Amino acid sequence: MATIASSAVKALHGMLTGGTGLGYTVAAVAAREEIRLAPIEAAQVSASMVAADLAEKTAGVTYPAVYVYCAGLHNTLKEKFRTFSGKASMVVEVRATHDRLEHVSRDLELYTAAVTEVLDAHRGEWGEGMFYTGGYKVDYGPVKRGGRNFAQTAKITFEIDVSV
Repeated sequence: MATIASSAVKALHGMLTGGTGLGYTVAAVAAREEIRLAPIEAAQVSASMVAADLAEKTAGVTYPAVYVYCAGLHNTLKEKFRTFSGKASMVVEVRATHDRLEHVSRDLELYTAAVTEVLDAHRGEWGEGMFYTGGYKVDYGPVKRGGRNFAQTAKITFEIDVSV
């Protein structure tokens, strides 16, 4: 089952860092909203689950930061005679920072909108028996100290169907 999780993370990471991924979408969102927004480079998208405070202390995080991971697998055996037939719970965690309190939430909402636009554009088959039907949930965390004075996190969670 570990290969299912890593395959799903690899596919999602590739979508977010590809040509029509976050680099392109963040620029489009900023232009549409007529606002200056820091770009998200491929190096800022990490395929790992790391706590924000730990990432800042050890890895030297560059904001905005995006973390992609599989939060869990549920093998329902919908399709008999398959090794795995069920769902993978995926998470895209976006962390934004700003030196002004009133701008951190605004920036985070725009980065989250960019992530959801990438997801909307990639509905359908992801390959290797993975299929994304659409839909997601966004949870915003409180503004805390961190980054450039203030930091906030949003978690976009969704499920993909897996059959291998």
